[in-house]
Amino acid sequence: MLTADVRFEGWTTESWTRFLSLWQPRATPDREPTRPRGGIIAVHDGSRLRKLVSTRTGRLDPSRAWPVPLAELAEAHGASWVLSAHLGALDEVMERFGARAQRGDDLTQQALTLVELVRDMLDEGALESWPRRLKGVPVPTAQMIERTVGSVCADGHAILLGLFQGDDLWTSFLARRRGALFDCVIGPEELRSGMGPLSGEWRRDYRHLVGLVEDHYAPLSLGCFAEVTTFRELLHDPRPGAWSRAVTVRDVALSPVPAGIGLALGVDGARYAFDHLKAATARFGGPLGRFDPLLAKMRSRLGDVVGDKDVSGSLGFDPLAVLRALLKR
Repeated sequence: MLTADVRFEGWTTESWTRFLSLWQPRATPDREPTRPRGGIIAVHDGSRLRKLVSTRTGRLDPSRAWPVPLAELAEAHGASWVLSAHLGALDEVMERFGARAQRGDDLTQQALTLVELVRDMLDEGALESWPRRLKGVPVPTAQMIERTVGSVCADGHAILLGLFQGDDLWTSFLARRRGALFDCVIGPEELRSGMGPLSGEWRRDYRHLVGLVEDHYAPLSLGCFAEVTTFRELLHDPRPGAWSRAVTVRDVALSPVPAGIGLALGVDGARYAFDHLKAATARFGGPLGRFDPLLAKMRSRLGDVVGDKDVSGSLGFDPLAVLRALLKR
């Protein structure tokens, strides 16, 4: 996904920390002080633990009964995830990776190969993990990812995320595509100085950000702008139609909108409407209930019509649903 000479500019420790904090799992307020944190890595020979390591506190005492359910191990050490590996399994992963990797593989292909190998080892039982949040999600091919990236960002164009808080560009992320790869990743420090003083109304301020990017970097294929609190809420909102509603009422501004993203938002809103109409017919029953088979057929037909024209269709899964699963506590 990145060129060999990719440029990272406009990032400080604070701005990078802010950006990464958007994608951290979030717990409910009542669980925040006591929620599990970090992970546990357990290496065993089938009947005895050989090594136990916490990502937060380091080495742990391995002298405990084995095997035990991984959920129980996580609870005992206050961890949010556990990875268990049979002795030699991690070496086996790297051996298989070395045998399958090709000299011409880019970073995307290498990452996908590694993910496939880990999933194979999980299926074989040499590796175990808890929880399996992505169980059942297919691993996309490099061609799928390239096609999806092409539908979101055209060659010679850029994608931009801009999040505001009051009169501050709280964080941003700009990536410019050259050929099949991205050649620069620009952070907010590089953009703030060029925008000048902001008005405090992000629906006006984001236009200055768009103009700055298109003047100095590349035309935009996709721009997403919002207040940081709104964006955080949407990342965790599992309700159908959440994103389409936010765009409709201008809680989120998309400018411009690639066809694949626009189609996905339209489908999201249509499914929301179908689900509520179906709930209404089920609640009232009687004559309205006769529409249930028709609504089910319409909803199914909607998915058939979309096919692989949107991002979810290209990948074979909904990337927002996957993101919510990873961020769920």
